[in-house]
Amino acid sequence: MPPPRPLRLLVITYYWPPSGGAGVQRCLKFVKHLGHFGVEPTVITVDPTQATYPVRDQSLEAEVPAGVRVIRTATSEPFESYKKLTGRAVPYGGFANEGKPGTVQKALRFVRGNLFIPDPRRGWNRHALAAVEKLLAAGEKFDAVLTSSPPHSTQLIGLELKKRHGLRWLADMRDPWTDIYYYKDLHHTPLAAWLDARYERQVLTQADAVLVTSPETKRLFLAKLPDLPSAKLHVLPNGYDESDFQLPSRPPTDCLRITHTGTITELYHINRLLEALATCATRHPDVPLRLRFVGQVSAELRNQIERAGLLPATEFLAFVPHDESVEHLLQATALLMAIPDVPRNFGILPGKVFEYLAANKPILCVGPTGSDADNLLQECAAGHALPYEDYALMLETLETMVAQWRQSPNLDLPAISHKRYSRQALTGRLVEVIKS
Repeated sequence: MPPPRPLRLLVITYYWPPSGGAGVQRCLKFVKHLGHFGVEPTVITVDPTQATYPVRDQSLEAEVPAGVRVIRTATSEPFESYKKLTGRAVPYGGFANEGKPGTVQKALRFVRGNLFIPDPRRGWNRHALAAVEKLLAAGEKFDAVLTSSPPHSTQLIGLELKKRHGLRWLADMRDPWTDIYYYKDLHHTPLAAWLDARYERQVLTQADAVLVTSPETKRLFLAKLPDLPSAKLHVLPNGYDESDFQLPSRPPTDCLRITHTGTITELYHINRLLEALATCATRHPDVPLRLRFVGQVSAELRNQIERAGLLPATEFLAFVPHDESVEHLLQATALLMAIPDVPRNFGILPGKVFEYLAANKPILCVGPTGSDADNLLQECAAGHALPYEDYALMLETLETMVAQWRQSPNLDLPAISHKRYSRQALTGRLVEVIKS
């Protein structure tokens, strides 16, 4: 009797190695582990020579399993014109690398928000659709198609394939759409906002399954569309890859180092924590406090660090490959994360939190209590949220950490309960959704 045919999944994602940063991790790790569950993925993505990635990480290409078919297509995007007009790089999510926008940037954001709906990478869609049509015309069969966003324009590829071919379609939405915290900065006219919301509604109602990364995002979508069946939305959080954490933990013995990886701006509202750190450093000069930021840090946040008097104790490192980023986690005493202080932030669950958990370090989380991030940290006994203005609680938490450091510079936590957030376990849950 021949073995059963493997399930075939078509994965459509703009971000794929050599793209770096957070956006590439989710699909890459799914594809890495799908073979363990008898699923054969085919990836449709953009040609990296034409893509506009905010950052690149060549090291991630080694994680693509041998034998996985990756089809790269051309694209048509306006970002070259953007760079020529502004002299700036491609914007990060939330414009984290831009600082206060000037007149030209404001005008270009208006253009982006009103002429490129849902986003400027929509020019890739026709190329990706052509690649899929070529596969289908050749007689290839797929059990399901997964479209991952942002960019949310990618979801319109799935919408079109559903209309043309009736393929089972999973819409994987790593972030909210019209409720993303920087949406107001795009200056949509009423007509543009209506059209964008219409696209969002079509995706949510016509996809066979919608994957979201946090319980609050599921609640948000259900509140917007009360007739949407709750069972259609699946909370499938980001996670960590156990193979990334093979090196031993090496917290420093000569200082108490607090490390943050990824992008952070003044919107993350850590200024009160900086004040508490400065007070703690003054009170306990025998315990050298050090800050390390690995990744994009806004100019205004650097100014806040300087005003707090912490600049001599702070190290700024530019973006590094993912494996080096993990090493920085393991070389920390404690880890810093923050939730942007913006409306509807209870569902913001940064992908980095799962790698923070895998590092088994205490986590200082600045953000709202009762949020999805706060609940996760408490569930795993790795920390709890420190409200943005609660200076007293921040100082108390830091002083406790200092006292523990005096006893031993290794503050690593005992093995905490985070195995269900491994990328392999989460891929198993994805396969259940594909089969359902």
